[in-house]
Amino acid sequence: MSATKFGVFIPQGWRLDLVDVPPAEQWEAMLQVARVADDTQFDSVWVYDHFHTVPAPTEDATHEAWTLMAALAASTSRVRLGQMCTCMGYRNPAYLAKVAATVDLISGGRVNFGIGAGWYEHEWRAYGYGFPGTGDRISALREGLQIMRQMWQDGISTYSGKIFSTDGAICQPKPLQEGGIPLWIAGGGVTRTLKYAAQWGAATNFTGTVEEFSAKLDVVRAHCETFDRDPATLTNSTSFNIVIGETEAEAQQKFDAHNERAAKALPTDFGRKVLQESDCLRGTAEQIADALRPYQAAGSSYFITYFPEAATIQDGMRQFDEQVIPLLTN
Repeated sequence: MSATKFGVFIPQGWRLDLVDVPPAEQWEAMLQVARVADDTQFDSVWVYDHFHTVPAPTEDATHEAWTLMAALAASTSRVRLGQMCTCMGYRNPAYLAKVAATVDLISGGRVNFGIGAGWYEHEWRAYGYGFPGTGDRISALREGLQIMRQMWQDGISTYSGKIFSTDGAICQPKPLQEGGIPLWIAGGGVTRTLKYAAQWGAATNFTGTVEEFSAKLDVVRAHCETFDRDPATLTNSTSFNIVIGETEAEAQQKFDAHNERAAKALPTDFGRKVLQESDCLRGTAEQIADALRPYQAAGSSYFITYFPEAATIQDGMRQFDEQVIPLLTN
């Protein structure tokens, strides 16, 4: 089993985690989280590529992913920088490859390129992108991946597809990372998305129960066999919402406090919490580690974590670094 690594999401507003932070102070709040990660055992920091908040669109802040990538590239020194995940439909892939190559240069070669087909229909339509069917969105992912690989590896792309085309698109300078920026292909579609991950990806990212994760990983391994690829060369990651405390009661209090804080931004008749009990790990360091170990045993070598309170206090991040990571790596 490869050494387990850990990433952390930046609180950029998408999940209503900047509700109590004035706009003029939001970048500093995000930067503080990145700097804590840079100074601890976290391997990477991540942002979401979304324009509108969840679980409902509101007029609260949601900062743009690739703008943050450039800012974080210039403001950190060690951690890798990723997006989980960039939506292929939001930017022309040749342009996106150029943006990512520039960020890779700024960062000194620290970009992980998270990419997926996209799903948030409300923001697609709000921004005038329409909302293509699932098949077309997956086809766009396939075509875009090939264009970006050409841009990064060859420095130029000529490609004719059903959705995207290029005619001598130049990408200079190319990314600093040899062979191009690592592609973290997100999504669990067994027929196409996981096939593309096995064919072109440096990493996968999908969620679910341990049984669901394991089943999808079996599919990835089968696709790797098709392409005569060693599955061990592919990083398999998954993501978790985490609320950690010195006691169960403290973790629950932090969980409830975040939902109460975020609820201020939602319509008064909205019946859903921002954080759901079913999709958030809560408890002590030992309990969190116990919940993650089965995924580790199933084949996950990379956990991307989200601490909902991190914009205002980073004690959960620090406790995870000091108490959970050692339990999963020693």
